[in-house]
Amino acid sequence: MTTDLVKQSLSEMARLIRTREVSPVEVVEAHLEQVSRLNPGLNAIVTLAPDVLERAKVAEDGPLHGVPVTIKDTIETAGLLTTSGSKLRAAYIPATDAPAVARLKAAGAIILGKTNAAEMAMDYTADNPVFGRTNHPLNPELTPGGSSGGEAVAIATCMSPGGLGSDLAGSVRIPAHFCGICGLKPTTGRVPGEGQFPPSTGPYSLGAVIGPMARNVADLRLLFHALSASNQQNSNLKGTRFAWYADDGHVPVTKETAKAVATAAAALIDAGLVGDEYVAPYVDRGNELWLNLFSRASVVQLRKWYEGRESEGGSFVSWRLATADNTPAPTLDEYITNWMERDRLRGELIRWMETTPLIIAPVGATPAYPHDTLKVTVHDKTMGTFRAFSYAQAFNVFDLPVVTIPAGRSNDGLPIGVQIAGRPFAEEMVLQAAEIIEKAI
Repeated sequence: MTTDLVKQSLSEMARLIRTREVSPVEVVEAHLEQVSRLNPGLNAIVTLAPDVLERAKVAEDGPLHGVPVTIKDTIETAGLLTTSGSKLRAAYIPATDAPAVARLKAAGAIILGKTNAAEMAMDYTADNPVFGRTNHPLNPELTPGGSSGGEAVAIATCMSPGGLGSDLAGSVRIPAHFCGICGLKPTTGRVPGEGQFPPSTGPYSLGAVIGPMARNVADLRLLFHALSASNQQNSNLKGTRFAWYADDGHVPVTKETAKAVATAAAALIDAGLVGDEYVAPYVDRGNELWLNLFSRASVVQLRKWYEGRESEGGSFVSWRLATADNTPAPTLDEYITNWMERDRLRGELIRWMETTPLIIAPVGATPAYPHDTLKVTVHDKTMGTFRAFSYAQAFNVFDLPVVTIPAGRSNDGLPIGVQIAGRPFAEEMVLQAAEIIEKAI
């Protein structure tokens, strides 16, 4: 019964509790047993809530009544260790919940624990000097991606039915893609982003978000509605135009990745949508614009936080601090010019999306790769791992809502996800399209 229970969807768990077929305590105990069995080899959940069973005994009504959820370790939880994977915050216990966490609790959810992340959410891993690294659910030699990698692994292995990650450069979508689950990057402001560290302030406020992660699209929708107080309604998508592409002309993707994107597009066409294969305007500039807008902000933040404590940084933070000045900092005029260029191109893209409101694209060049990988090679082109996921970065730059869902497998059985992007604040349309693809595949 325990194994069967943890494999249920988040929505089904909520139904079982609501109809009193199981109790919140039974659901929590089943997940704690799963954590005890699997987490030692995965290192995905780094802190368990000590009061989780007590909370289950007094669970309150709501759409998530009695369902346990997990929270990325960069997002604040009252009375529960929140380290952001940094030795600087290794003992930090917040006094209050981040607003997104408070909304889940208000909907009846119970916090099971915190999940591992890259140090300061700075790279595509779930590896840091506080807790070490999280392993991929199918192969311990592989990374689960990041920076929300622990959350993706916890959900993929049924240690958690769903929860919260954060995303500035694909940090929800890349681990969802690597681990074979679903993730939603909402439009900025749709889900409250306060109460996370690093904070989504300054340039980060253009594209940094907190978003839900789960094993299916219906669960993403349930979490999103609780997080956003959304009352969006489904509409008939037949006749809706979409663009799809598996090559932006700069970053090649594996054959299996291209096949997954084509399969997703075919599913939408079979459902009555109208698709054309071409690259949406300006998305090929995602990596360039991301670096121009956000890269220097990370340097400014890291230098401020680690001043006098540089030796406490992990491998990526230490490298970032040591090499920060290898590329000259932009002048103020250059930075303003880049910001204005982003706004101009975003405006043109959104106008184009008035007639083509959906975009289907890869998440990145490859499925999961080994720990400590710095470069990948696809079709004889070698690139850094950050460059390889410019497909994800583009939608942060232009602040579009995106769902990533599994849509294929590599030759060696690794999950491959695709992105479904929509116009700002059109999360429900994106979720609908994702559900069509999910059901078809």
